[in-house]
Amino acid sequence: MAQKKNPYLRAVKAPDVEEIKKREKKHRREKIKKIVVITGLIVLAVIGTILLLKNKAYGTARTAAEYIQETSDSNRYAVFADGLVRYNRDGVVLLNHKNEEQWIQPAQFQNPVIDVNGDTFAVADIGGNTILVFTEKGLKGEVETNLPIEKITLSDQGIVGVLLKNENTPMVMAYDATGNILVEHQVTVGNAGYPTALEISDDGTLLAVSYLSVNGAVLKSRVVYYNFGETGKAKADNEVSAQEYADTVVGEIFFMENDRSVVVGDHSFVIYEGAEIPEKKKEVELKQEIKSVFHTDKYIGFVLLNNEKSGYEVRLYDKTGKQVMNRGFTGEYSNVKMDGDEIILYEGSKCCIITDTGILKFQGDLKVDVLEITRAWGLNRYYVMSANGLRVIYLTK
Repeated sequence: MAQKKNPYLRAVKAPDVEEIKKREKKHRREKIKKIVVITGLIVLAVIGTILLLKNKAYGTARTAAEYIQETSDSNRYAVFADGLVRYNRDGVVLLNHKNEEQWIQPAQFQNPVIDVNGDTFAVADIGGNTILVFTEKGLKGEVETNLPIEKITLSDQGIVGVLLKNENTPMVMAYDATGNILVEHQVTVGNAGYPTALEISDDGTLLAVSYLSVNGAVLKSRVVYYNFGETGKAKADNEVSAQEYADTVVGEIFFMENDRSVVVGDHSFVIYEGAEIPEKKKEVELKQEIKSVFHTDKYIGFVLLNNEKSGYEVRLYDKTGKQVMNRGFTGEYSNVKMDGDEIILYEGSKCCIITDTGILKFQGDLKVDVLEITRAWGLNRYYVMSANGLRVIYLTK
């Protein structure tokens, strides 16, 4: 019997493998695109929240943690490495951020001062003869001078520039960290003037010194750069650059990396460039009384007397001398520093924080007399050192 054909049956067509692969590839692309978009939105939301909190104004500081250690009221502090240096007449101590002593170096100082530069710091006895040079591991070397110490400056390599007091013939010296004399320069005050400021470059190659001289009612400053490398060997007294400033007292000099330095006068500052022979590049008139000077490798900063209204003005310039921010504020603060992108001013328990964009982030009472303050890990958190111990604080409304 013949089998009838079913008119409804059809041969199944073989699947198109290439088409399936294209569809799967398209699906993966759409899935990845969706994940990227969602991730991007989350990142933008997080960044936006951080910026909102970072640039928000706060009026209250609360304690997140406290590490009590009763110590002498004569202690002084400086931020160094991942901790703090405590120094006084009896010696030097390195503390971590839980106020725990990492090492202790006994010493006898009458008037200790500190200079921190990168991975090195030095404590000198002003009016005495001792300079101790340290790294994070402890004492690196000791310098003993023949004359009383008046000023010091330190390179990141541990080279110490020193101004020694000697009536009308002060000495400008440079030592390595172990006390060996690298440079010895005697100053004749009658000819050169009296040294008022000195600073050494990070690599220890350049030493900048400002001399002040008075002739009758006329005063002038002379800024000299000494090069201790190959370039300076062929020059008399290693002097490679000099510039005079009439009717100006140069009270501060600082380096911004090895090839840029800044000379600060009464109402102006001058930027020099050159790692071997510094040359004057730009002079900026401030036209206001300078109360304080601070700097980082990125910014040149001033606290100026506000001429237009009561109070003060904080002003920032970049490394080229271009003004990038100014902000007025009220209150008296004897201490000012820049930590990252924030300017921190403090006096007693009063504190004021201004960002590099000019936002008044905080102005209020920290409830303890601040001896040192620095930013802590986390948003709007700070380490505050007082005579009673170390606190971690956070800013809130």
